[in-house]
Amino acid sequence: MSYYVNDKGFYGEFGGAYVPEILYATVKNLQEQYLPILETDEFKREYHQLLRDYVGRPSPLYFARRMSERYGCKLYLKREDLNHTGAHKINNTIGQILLARKMGKKRIIAETGAGQHGVATATACALMGMPCEVYMGATDVERQHTNVERMKMLGAQVHPVRTGNMTLSDACSAAIRDWCCHPSDTFYIVGSTMGPHPYPDLVARMQSVISEEIRWQLQEKEGRDYPDYLVACIGGGSNAAGTIYHYVDDERVRIVLAEAGGQGWQTNRTAATLHRGSIGILHGAKMLVMQNDDGQIQEAYSISAGLDYPGVGPMHCNMARQGRSQVLSINDDEALKAGYELTRLEGIIPAIESAHAVAALSKLSFKADDVVVLTISGRGDKDIETYLANPQ
Repeated sequence: MSYYVNDKGFYGEFGGAYVPEILYATVKNLQEQYLPILETDEFKREYHQLLRDYVGRPSPLYFARRMSERYGCKLYLKREDLNHTGAHKINNTIGQILLARKMGKKRIIAETGAGQHGVATATACALMGMPCEVYMGATDVERQHTNVERMKMLGAQVHPVRTGNMTLSDACSAAIRDWCCHPSDTFYIVGSTMGPHPYPDLVARMQSVISEEIRWQLQEKEGRDYPDYLVACIGGGSNAAGTIYHYVDDERVRIVLAEAGGQGWQTNRTAATLHRGSIGILHGAKMLVMQNDDGQIQEAYSISAGLDYPGVGPMHCNMARQGRSQVLSINDDEALKAGYELTRLEGIIPAIESAHAVAALSKLSFKADDVVVLTISGRGDKDIETYLANPQ
């Protein structure tokens, strides 16, 4: 069994492309063109040059000595927070905008939750001189005000979405509505491993630079190119997909994903989709979603603006269902405590999304020689007000 996408766009029973008729030709065209373009020497050369000279890759693999002592293992942090714009999201937007340009698209749209994907998209558009419009839930516009201003400064139009609970899921729906109205000239830069095929695979490939670097960095530091554990937070699933991409079929590596429990996965104030979701269709793909008995999507909640999505990418749904990944539910208070812990032990303030992954360490048992790689997907600048409102 392989956990990669098949030629039909499915991961096991999850995935596919369930799109309105008006988008069928656009999505089909993307399906046909993305791999041939990504595999050209020209694309690879331009993409990797920008990752190196513009994004600042490779990102460091940092041995966290004090945290290692705390948890009784050899803990390495993959520092995606040190990328240009402060998160892993720029890996994907740089790749997708190059793809859009080679496909002849003239306009870029995106959705965003915590604002990091919106900032990364606006940054890539400024770099390439392309117009950019970003859809963001009105709730997130308020709690991520600094990122909103960054997007505007970069030249993007930011559209507050006031439907539903006014967060990430609603922003996705609004972006798809826009795409339906402008299918010929618009490229939708999806920010996570969700949406209709080929987006889950496309985003995972763009983020796979993370695990590609982990392999050679571990070889340098540990004399082997694989860890015993990979740990990452998961909402839609892009940083998790990038962290595990080159290891999904390597059974030597244990994969641990931390999703947002909110106020408890058993409550209605949660985003723990892999714990309580059921199969449904959301934003163009079959995946696990939080829904009621009538199939209506339920609102997701998390203190983290980047994890409160009521679904999760099909790659992760399949891996969780097959038992390949272990998924832990991390509550708001556990994430906040872990964020403060990393800050005080290592001098690294993580995004609250990443703090969920840090919190997973306390729920695991390690041997002293276990090599653990944990991805810090973003820096905590954007969450300072939330941290200060919840002192530990």
